[in-house]
Amino acid sequence: MTSPDQTLLDSATAARLFKALGDPIRVELVGLVRRTEGQEACFCDLADQFDMPQSSLSHHLKILVKAGVLSRERRGTWSWYRIDNAAIDALAAVLAPGGPLRDTSACCD
Repeated sequence: MTSPDQTLLDSATAARLFKALGDPIRVELVGLVRRTEGQEACFCDLADQFDMPQSSLSHHLKILVKAGVLSRERRGTWSWYRIDNAAIDALAAVLAPGGPLRDTSACCD
């Protein structure tokens, strides 16, 4: 069983991650990066997939990086984004049976 402090930490982590993934564009970005070889993608390749200004796409990527869902590495002119599997694992743990979102079945009649 997790301690209240650990549950609070997991809940706070989950809230941060869910907030970052609360936009369909950001969910699609994570999916695109995850499906690439090595789970990393260049901004130039991601930009080709979206009909939006590069500044808007950069904003979405910045939110994902700040939340820890993606990491960013600058290589020459371009930024490369990689999945942070620890963030994905944290979401899985929060949603798993026994996690903070578990069904406690505490119902009042």
